[in-house]
Amino acid sequence: MNETEQLWDWREKIANLYYQARFNENVTDAWRTWCDTRSKMFRDHPQSPIEAQDRKTYHGPTTFPYDASLRLAVELVPVTADHMTIATGSDGELSMRSFARTTGLDARLGGELTLYWIEGYGGGVFLPFADATSGSETYGGGRYLLDTIKGADLGVVRPDGKLVLDFNFSYFPSCAYSSRYVCPLAPSGNRLAGAVRAGERHPISA
Repeated sequence: MNETEQLWDWREKIANLYYQARFNENVTDAWRTWCDTRSKMFRDHPQSPIEAQDRKTYHGPTTFPYDASLRLAVELVPVTADHMTIATGSDGELSMRSFARTTGLDARLGGELTLYWIEGYGGGVFLPFADATSGSETYGGGRYLLDTIKGADLGVVRPDGKLVLDFNFSYFPSCAYSSRYVCPLAPSGNRLAGAVRAGERHPISA
C-alpha cells in the first residue's frame, strides 16, 4: 500500500474499533480490546506515530487501570460559538468552533468541558482536555476523548438524552510520540482541576 492507502487503512481500523466499543455492553471488555488493538497497531502498522526504529521493542501505550467511576453521563448545553484557528504544521490551519459545554462533571472532576466542531468539509466533534495529571502522569498538552474525524467516536447518548463520556478511553495526541506531528492541544477552558487517572498515561519509571 502507498502512504495514502496506509492512512486509509489506519482510519478504517480505528473507526471499526470505536464502533465495536460503542456497542459492547461489557465496557471493561471493550476497553481491553481498545487497549490491545491500539498496542498492536502502534507496533505493527506503517502509520503508527511511533518512530519506525522503535516499534519492535514498543509494548504499546500505557494506561491507568479501568476506573468505572470515570465513565460519566453528562448533559450538554449550547454555547455561543467561539471560533479559533490553530496551526498544525504541514497540514495547514485547523478551524473549529465551540458548540456545547458539559454539565455534570464539576462535582467529580472540578470543572466542565467544551465540545468543539471542527470546521471544513464534513466537520467533526473534537473533545480535548487537560487535568491535574497533565505534565506529570500524562502528556502536558492534554489528552483527547473524542475526535470523530479520525474515527475516535465513543459518543454514546443514553435514552434520557445524556452523553456518556468514558475517560478510560482518553488518549495522547500523536505529537506526544513524535515531533513529526503538530496537534491541536487542550484550550485553557478545558482544564479540569481534578486528576483524571484513567486512560493513557506516561509509563511508570522502574
